[in-house]
Amino acid sequence: MAETKAKVLVVEDDLDVAEMLNAYFRVQGYEVFTVNWGEDGVRACQTMRPDLVILDIRLPDIDGYEVAKRLRADRRTQDVPIIFLTEKRDRADRLQGLELGADDYITKPFDVQELRLRVRNALRRATQGTLTNPVSGLPEGALVNERLSEILQKNGWTLLVISLENLDAFREMYGFVASDDVLRAVSLMINNAVREFGNADDFVGHLSPTEFVLVVSSATADGLLERIRSRLEQSLDYFYPIKDRERAATLPKRLAVRTGLLQNTAGRFDSVDILKIELARCKK
Repeated sequence: MAETKAKVLVVEDDLDVAEMLNAYFRVQGYEVFTVNWGEDGVRACQTMRPDLVILDIRLPDIDGYEVAKRLRADRRTQDVPIIFLTEKRDRADRLQGLELGADDYITKPFDVQELRLRVRNALRRATQGTLTNPVSGLPEGALVNERLSEILQKNGWTLLVISLENLDAFREMYGFVASDDVLRAVSLMINNAVREFGNADDFVGHLSPTEFVLVVSSATADGLLERIRSRLEQSLDYFYPIKDRERAATLPKRLAVRTGLLQNTAGRFDSVDILKIELARCKK
Protein backbone atom coordinates (compact mmCIF):
# COMPACT_ATOMS: atom_id res chain seq x y z
CA MET A 1 0.00 0.00 0.00
CA ALA A 2 1.54 3.32 -1.10
CA GLU A 3 2.29 5.81 1.63
CA THR A 4 0.20 8.98 1.46
CA LYS A 5 2.27 12.07 0.72
CA ALA A 6 2.13 14.90 3.23
CA LYS A 7 0.55 18.04 1.74
CA VAL A 8 2.52 21.27 2.12
CA LEU A 9 1.02 24.65 1.27
CA VAL A 10 3.47 27.48 0.47
CA VAL A 11 2.06 31.01 0.84
CA GLU A 12 4.77 33.22 -0.72
CA ASP A 13 4.49 36.27 -3.00
CA ASP A 14 8.08 36.07 -4.27
CA LEU A 15 7.52 33.88 -7.34
CA ASP A 16 11.14 32.74 -7.51
CA VAL A 17 11.12 31.60 -3.88
CA ALA A 18 7.71 29.94 -4.29
CA GLU A 19 8.87 28.05 -7.38
CA MET A 20 12.09 26.97 -5.68
CA LEU A 21 10.24 25.66 -2.60
CA ASN A 22 7.70 23.90 -4.79
CA ALA A 23 10.37 22.08 -6.78
CA TYR A 24 12.52 21.29 -3.73
CA PHE A 25 9.81 19.82 -1.53
CA ARG A 26 8.32 17.82 -4.40
CA VAL A 27 11.69 16.14 -4.82
CA GLN A 28 11.63 15.42 -1.07
CA GLY A 29 8.41 13.45 -1.54
CA TYR A 30 5.79 16.01 -0.51
CA GLU A 31 2.65 17.08 -2.34
CA VAL A 32 3.15 20.84 -2.71
CA PHE A 33 0.73 23.66 -3.45
CA THR A 34 1.64 27.33 -3.79
CA VAL A 35 -0.36 30.56 -3.59
CA ASN A 36 0.90 34.13 -3.67
CA TRP A 37 -1.72 36.05 -1.67
CA GLY A 38 -2.80 35.81 1.94
CA GLU A 39 -6.52 35.53 1.19
CA ASP A 40 -5.78 32.72 -1.25
CA GLY A 41 -3.77 31.00 1.48
CA VAL A 42 -6.71 31.07 3.89
CA ARG A 43 -9.07 29.68 1.24
CA ALA A 44 -6.60 27.01 0.15
CA CYS A 45 -6.21 25.82 3.75
CA GLN A 46 -9.95 25.53 4.19
CA THR A 47 -10.46 23.54 1.00
CA MET A 48 -7.39 21.32 0.68
CA ARG A 49 -6.58 20.82 4.40
CA PRO A 50 -2.76 20.78 4.14
CA ASP A 51 -0.61 18.94 6.66
CA LEU A 52 1.66 22.00 7.03
CA VAL A 53 1.82 25.63 5.87
CA ILE A 54 5.00 27.55 5.03
CA LEU A 55 3.80 31.13 5.43
CA ASP A 56 5.58 34.33 4.40
CA ILE A 57 4.79 37.28 6.65
CA ARG A 58 5.10 39.98 3.98
CA LEU A 59 2.27 39.42 1.51
CA PRO A 60 0.62 41.85 -0.93
CA ASP A 61 -2.85 41.85 0.63
CA ILE A 62 -3.12 40.66 4.24
CA ASP A 63 0.07 39.81 6.09
CA GLY A 64 1.07 36.41 7.36
CA TYR A 65 0.07 37.30 10.91
CA GLU A 66 -3.51 37.87 9.77
CA VAL A 67 -3.46 34.62 7.78
CA ALA A 68 -2.27 32.71 10.85
CA LYS A 69 -4.86 34.41 13.04
CA ARG A 70 -7.67 33.32 10.72
CA LEU A 71 -6.35 29.77 10.44
CA ARG A 72 -6.17 29.43 14.21
CA ALA A 73 -9.71 30.81 14.60
CA ASP A 74 -11.21 28.27 12.19
CA ARG A 75 -11.95 24.80 13.54
CA ARG A 76 -11.04 23.24 10.19
CA THR A 77 -7.50 24.66 10.22
CA GLN A 78 -6.74 25.44 13.86
CA ASP A 79 -4.31 22.53 14.26
CA VAL A 80 -2.40 22.84 10.96
CA PRO A 81 1.32 23.43 11.70
CA ILE A 82 2.58 26.81 10.51
CA ILE A 83 6.20 27.73 9.79
CA PHE A 84 6.70 31.47 9.31
CA LEU A 85 9.08 32.51 6.55
CA THR A 86 10.19 36.13 6.75
CA GLU A 87 12.89 38.73 6.33
CA LYS A 88 12.14 40.16 9.75
CA ARG A 89 14.62 39.33 12.47
CA ASP A 90 13.40 41.37 15.43
CA ARG A 91 12.53 39.48 18.60
CA ALA A 92 9.14 41.25 18.73
CA ASP A 93 8.22 39.88 15.30
CA ARG A 94 9.21 36.38 16.33
CA LEU A 95 7.16 36.63 19.52
CA GLN A 96 4.14 37.89 17.61
CA GLY A 97 4.28 34.88 15.35
CA LEU A 98 4.63 32.45 18.24
CA GLU A 99 1.75 34.10 20.09
CA LEU A 100 -0.45 33.41 17.08
CA GLY A 101 0.36 29.71 17.35
CA ALA A 102 3.16 29.34 14.81
CA ASP A 103 5.08 26.09 15.20
CA ASP A 104 8.38 27.48 13.91
CA TYR A 105 10.03 30.53 12.39
CA ILE A 106 12.84 30.90 9.86
CA THR A 107 14.31 34.09 8.41
CA LYS A 108 15.43 34.93 4.88
CA PRO A 109 17.91 34.26 3.44
CA PHE A 110 17.40 30.74 4.73
CA ASP A 111 19.18 27.43 4.38
CA VAL A 112 16.76 25.17 2.52
CA GLN A 113 18.20 22.12 4.29
CA GLU A 114 17.37 23.71 7.63
CA LEU A 115 13.85 24.46 6.41
CA ARG A 116 13.48 20.84 5.28
CA LEU A 117 14.37 19.62 8.78
CA ARG A 118 12.00 22.09 10.39
CA VAL A 119 9.19 20.89 8.11
CA ARG A 120 9.96 17.25 8.87
CA ASN A 121 10.02 17.87 12.63
CA ALA A 122 6.79 19.88 12.61
CA LEU A 123 5.01 17.13 10.68
CA ARG A 124 6.30 14.50 13.12
CA ARG A 125 5.06 16.49 16.10
CA ALA A 126 1.65 16.91 14.47
CA THR A 127 1.37 13.21 13.67
CA GLN A 128 2.39 12.11 17.14
CA GLY A 129 -0.12 14.49 18.66
CA THR A 130 -3.09 12.99 16.79
CA LEU A 131 -4.49 10.63 19.39
CA THR A 132 -8.18 11.54 19.49
CA ASN A 133 -10.60 12.71 16.84
CA PRO A 134 -11.29 16.46 17.32
CA VAL A 135 -15.02 16.06 16.59
CA SER A 136 -15.99 12.85 18.38
CA GLY A 137 -13.25 12.77 21.02
CA LEU A 138 -12.74 9.06 20.32
CA PRO A 139 -9.28 7.49 19.98
CA GLU A 140 -7.67 7.38 16.53
CA GLY A 141 -4.26 6.86 14.97
CA ALA A 142 -1.65 5.43 17.33
CA LEU A 143 -4.13 4.64 20.11
CA VAL A 144 -6.25 2.50 17.79
CA ASN A 145 -3.21 0.73 16.34
CA GLU A 146 -1.99 0.00 19.85
CA ARG A 147 -5.33 -1.55 20.84
CA LEU A 148 -5.50 -3.64 17.68
CA SER A 149 -1.93 -4.85 18.25
CA GLU A 150 -2.88 -6.05 21.71
CA ILE A 151 -5.57 -8.40 20.45
CA LEU A 152 -3.68 -10.06 17.60
CA GLN A 153 -2.60 -12.96 19.81
CA LYS A 154 -5.74 -13.19 21.93
CA ASN A 155 -8.93 -15.23 21.66
CA GLY A 156 -12.48 -14.28 22.55
CA TRP A 157 -12.78 -10.92 20.84
CA THR A 158 -14.62 -9.70 17.75
CA LEU A 159 -14.09 -6.57 15.70
CA LEU A 160 -17.03 -4.51 14.49
CA VAL A 161 -16.55 -1.90 11.77
CA ILE A 162 -19.16 0.83 11.22
CA SER A 163 -18.73 3.16 8.26
CA LEU A 164 -20.71 6.38 7.84
CA GLU A 165 -21.06 6.76 4.07
CA ASN A 166 -21.42 9.96 2.00
CA LEU A 167 -20.69 12.44 4.79
CA ASP A 168 -18.63 14.48 2.27
CA ALA A 169 -21.71 14.96 0.07
CA PHE A 170 -23.75 15.94 3.13
CA ARG A 171 -21.04 18.48 4.08
CA GLU A 172 -21.12 20.02 0.63
CA MET A 173 -24.87 20.58 0.93
CA TYR A 174 -25.14 21.74 4.55
CA GLY A 175 -21.67 22.81 5.70
CA PHE A 176 -19.04 21.74 8.21
CA VAL A 177 -21.05 22.49 11.34
CA ALA A 178 -23.93 20.25 10.23
CA SER A 179 -21.61 17.41 9.17
CA ASP A 180 -19.74 17.59 12.48
CA ASP A 181 -23.07 17.38 14.30
CA VAL A 182 -23.83 14.18 12.37
CA LEU A 183 -20.47 12.62 13.21
CA ARG A 184 -20.82 13.61 16.85
CA ALA A 185 -24.34 12.16 17.07
CA VAL A 186 -23.29 8.89 15.41
CA SER A 187 -20.37 8.59 17.83
CA LEU A 188 -22.70 9.15 20.77
CA MET A 189 -25.18 6.52 19.58
CA ILE A 190 -22.40 3.96 19.16
CA ASN A 191 -20.99 4.72 22.59
CA ASN A 192 -24.41 4.53 24.23
CA ALA A 193 -25.12 1.16 22.63
CA VAL A 194 -21.79 -0.20 23.85
CA ARG A 195 -22.51 1.01 27.38
CA GLU A 196 -25.97 -0.56 27.35
CA PHE A 197 -25.27 -3.87 25.67
CA GLY A 198 -21.49 -4.34 25.73
CA ASN A 199 -18.86 -4.85 28.40
CA ALA A 200 -16.73 -2.48 30.43
CA ASP A 201 -13.53 -3.31 28.54
CA ASP A 202 -15.00 -2.86 25.04
CA PHE A 203 -13.13 -0.35 22.87
CA VAL A 204 -14.45 2.23 20.38
CA GLY A 205 -12.16 4.23 18.08
CA HIS A 206 -11.72 5.60 14.55
CA LEU A 207 -10.12 3.83 11.61
CA SER A 208 -10.76 7.03 9.62
CA PRO A 209 -12.81 10.17 10.38
CA THR A 210 -16.01 8.45 9.18
CA GLU A 211 -15.17 4.84 10.05
CA PHE A 212 -15.41 3.34 13.53
CA VAL A 213 -13.86 0.16 14.88
CA LEU A 214 -15.07 -1.64 18.00
CA VAL A 215 -13.24 -4.34 19.91
CA VAL A 216 -15.92 -6.30 21.76
CA SER A 217 -16.58 -9.66 23.35
CA SER A 218 -17.49 -12.40 20.87
CA ALA A 219 -20.46 -13.30 23.10
CA THR A 220 -22.14 -9.90 22.61
CA ALA A 221 -20.87 -8.94 19.13
CA ASP A 222 -23.82 -9.99 16.95
CA GLY A 223 -26.49 -8.42 19.14
CA LEU A 224 -24.48 -5.24 19.64
CA LEU A 225 -23.85 -4.77 15.92
CA GLU A 226 -27.52 -5.27 15.09
CA ARG A 227 -28.53 -2.77 17.78
CA ILE A 228 -26.10 -0.13 16.49
CA ARG A 229 -27.04 -0.65 12.86
CA SER A 230 -30.75 -0.41 13.64
CA ARG A 231 -30.39 2.77 15.67
CA LEU A 232 -28.26 4.50 13.06
CA GLU A 233 -30.43 3.54 10.09
CA GLN A 234 -33.53 4.83 11.89
CA SER A 235 -31.80 8.16 12.60
CA LEU A 236 -30.11 9.06 9.31
CA ASP A 237 -33.03 10.89 7.68
CA TYR A 238 -33.44 13.08 10.76
CA PHE A 239 -30.01 14.60 10.20
CA TYR A 240 -31.41 16.37 7.15
CA PRO A 241 -33.33 19.66 7.52
CA ILE A 242 -37.09 19.15 7.73
CA LYS A 243 -37.62 20.59 4.24
CA ASP A 244 -35.31 17.96 2.71
CA ARG A 245 -36.31 14.85 4.64
CA GLU A 246 -38.85 13.57 2.15
CA ARG A 247 -36.36 13.64 -0.70
CA ALA A 248 -33.42 12.39 1.39
CA ALA A 249 -34.15 8.79 0.46
CA THR A 250 -33.88 9.64 -3.24
CA LEU A 251 -30.54 11.46 -3.07
CA PRO A 252 -27.81 9.66 -5.07
CA LYS A 253 -25.38 10.12 -2.20
CA ARG A 254 -27.54 10.09 0.90
CA LEU A 255 -26.17 9.30 4.33
CA ALA A 256 -25.87 5.56 4.82
CA VAL A 257 -24.25 3.01 7.10
CA ARG A 258 -22.15 -0.01 6.17
CA THR A 259 -21.09 -2.50 8.81
CA GLY A 260 -18.94 -5.54 9.15
CA LEU A 261 -18.00 -8.16 11.73
CA LEU A 262 -14.68 -9.95 12.00
CA GLN A 263 -14.12 -12.77 14.44
CA ASN A 264 -10.65 -13.93 15.28
CA THR A 265 -8.59 -16.62 16.85
CA ALA A 266 -5.10 -15.91 18.17
CA GLY A 267 -2.48 -15.68 15.44
CA ARG A 268 -4.90 -15.43 12.52
CA PHE A 269 -3.44 -12.09 11.41
CA ASP A 270 0.26 -11.28 11.23
CA SER A 271 -0.06 -7.50 11.59
CA VAL A 272 -2.43 -4.62 12.24
CA ASP A 273 -2.21 -3.61 8.57
CA ILE A 274 -3.44 -7.03 7.42
CA LEU A 275 -6.18 -6.88 10.04
CA LYS A 276 -7.35 -3.50 8.69
CA ILE A 277 -7.40 -4.81 5.11
CA GLU A 278 -9.61 -7.70 6.18
CA LEU A 279 -11.88 -5.29 8.06
CA ALA A 280 -12.37 -3.22 4.91
CA ARG A 281 -13.32 -6.36 2.98
CA CYS A 282 -15.97 -7.48 5.43
CA LYS A 283 -18.11 -4.32 5.22
CA LYS A 284 -21.51 -4.69 3.59
